[in-house]
Amino acid sequence: MQLNIQLSAHFDHIDLALNYQGTLQGIVGIFGHSGSGKSTLLRAIAGLSNNVSGSIYYKQQCLFNSKENIFVKAEQRNIALVFQDSRLFPHLSVLQNLQFSRQRSRTKQLNVDEIIALTQLTPLLDKKPAQLSGGEQQRVALARAILAEPQLLLLDEPLSALDQQNKVALLLLLTKVQKYLKIPMLYVSHSLAELQQVADNLLVLAQGKIIDHGNIHHVIHRLNQQQHSPIHQQTSLSLVISKHDKDHGLTALTLSEKHTLYLPLLSAENYPVGSTLRCFIFADDISITIEAPHQSSIVNHLSGRVSAIQPLNQHSMLVTIVCNEQEFFSQISVWSYKKLNLAEKKQVFIQFKASAIRAFANPNNFIEE
Repeated sequence: MQLNIQLSAHFDHIDLALNYQGTLQGIVGIFGHSGSGKSTLLRAIAGLSNNVSGSIYYKQQCLFNSKENIFVKAEQRNIALVFQDSRLFPHLSVLQNLQFSRQRSRTKQLNVDEIIALTQLTPLLDKKPAQLSGGEQQRVALARAILAEPQLLLLDEPLSALDQQNKVALLLLLTKVQKYLKIPMLYVSHSLAELQQVADNLLVLAQGKIIDHGNIHHVIHRLNQQQHSPIHQQTSLSLVISKHDKDHGLTALTLSEKHTLYLPLLSAENYPVGSTLRCFIFADDISITIEAPHQSSIVNHLSGRVSAIQPLNQHSMLVTIVCNEQEFFSQISVWSYKKLNLAEKKQVFIQFKASAIRAFANPNNFIEE
């Protein structure tokens, strides 16, 4: 699933210059703030934008090449795009919307009833779009896109209009659909937490250029250390759920054979023991001590070694600590940095509350910045 892109364009406030070569597997996140070029990139791949120069090749097929005057029409690219709004046909029922998409499929290999069950639409089939909630409409839009049997699925801020509960439900559904159907997806969002939930790899756009790409955790940790980072510094994690402790309202995550982390209790139905949880900890939620914490109300504490120290601004420092081969990032004041006499290779302890481990799946402690 090789994707090769070389695009350039000039808009009101941005010069677009995107160059990317890579293999698409699973869900690839595309992150950037407004005006970075995310949606323009998706529209160019989908064939909905012809005001760019360059070339696009997917699976060795030329979709666009301005020098050779090649432009494959959108309807001939076999690429589906799900927008922020569902864009369903308002005069058709849910079932009729799905059947319309089914008719456009070239192969018709997917079973309609199977996709309806997979996207949990059975009770909604006779309803018109106006009778559906926002989350229900997006489920229909996703099912409609799938039934076109695309070779690539593009998602442009598909959850931006939904509340937290519906976002969680749609993200769970999206990951389930991708694993079941194995359709490669490009997922655009300005929400890093949203992308961490579903994407294994990440492209980061800023001012019309790709400034980083790769494994999502590695990219986020590299962004932490940029001089003017586009994100709130954080530790990004994928950890296996080892236990749900209902008596104490905690879910346990395995960091290593000897070390467990705790966060507020998650739904055992949606996040069973043995499954992997994507989560993050803001750097200013992690504190550093020189001595091991004793008799503390803070449940998470680890020993580690300082691997890097850098100033964030006039008053704060970003300290990288390696604990059990995992990098953790702590933002502390310059005053604390001097008081603790921190230096690279120094042995320290870090600690953070259960509520500091933020999971998109847990709206009770989820805060995104």
